[in-house]
Amino acid sequence: MRLAYDFHGSRDDRPPLVLLHGLTFDRGHWQAVLRELDRIDPQRRVMAVDLPGHGGSERAPTYDLGAVVDAVHAAVEGAGLDAPVLVGHSIGGLLATVYAATYPAQAVVNLDQPLLPGPFGDLVRRAEPVLRSPSYREVWERLLGGMHLENLSSEVRRRVRATSRPRADLLLGYWNELLVDSDEAIRERRTGELATLRRRGVGYRYVTATEPPPPYRHWLESALPDTRVTLMPNGGHFPHLAYPAEVARILADHP
Repeated sequence: MRLAYDFHGSRDDRPPLVLLHGLTFDRGHWQAVLRELDRIDPQRRVMAVDLPGHGGSERAPTYDLGAVVDAVHAAVEGAGLDAPVLVGHSIGGLLATVYAATYPAQAVVNLDQPLLPGPFGDLVRRAEPVLRSPSYREVWERLLGGMHLENLSSEVRRRVRATSRPRADLLLGYWNELLVDSDEAIRERRTGELATLRRRGVGYRYVTATEPPPPYRHWLESALPDTRVTLMPNGGHFPHLAYPAEVARILADHP
């Protein structure tokens, strides 16, 4: 499938950055970070991608995580890039993790995406009948209400709502793993992927607004001991929109 993407910066000897947005949004969500990155690291090569079914990218017959990762890799490879730093927001953080466990990658920067289903998985499973009905948007609106948009400026809040384009096929497709697999199966899969990152020496940064629950942090750091957890309080679910300069500095720090 063909993916839409933009390039920023110029080719240099450092690994390129590949930016993956969150579910229902598009590559325009990185504009503030890219402006800051252009100010502090203007030569850094960056590829901002529209995920399948989003923005200017084609819709797909399936949005299973593996198929989406394969499509992103095809775009990265087609652009002549090698072993990038994967930067993902929300489900983009999960996709970045799976990508780095499947294809060559230098590092992962995960912006506020827990890798285990937890309460979110329970919510999605309970909501499946609504997701498969004409009222599916009610589920998305309920989730948006829990993303702490109140911590963002009024302008950014408007932008989030204006750029979110939920469709039933996207929600059901990208959340298919939650709907068909058990928590135990997903945990085993994620643990294996993190073990692969550890074996390959792939760096991992997890950026979130609140301290991860102790059991989750223990699991993450046991599977991948070199994980760096960075807190950006009051950023809610959108640290790249609330703190674009800070996120840009994190990206510029990757060699």
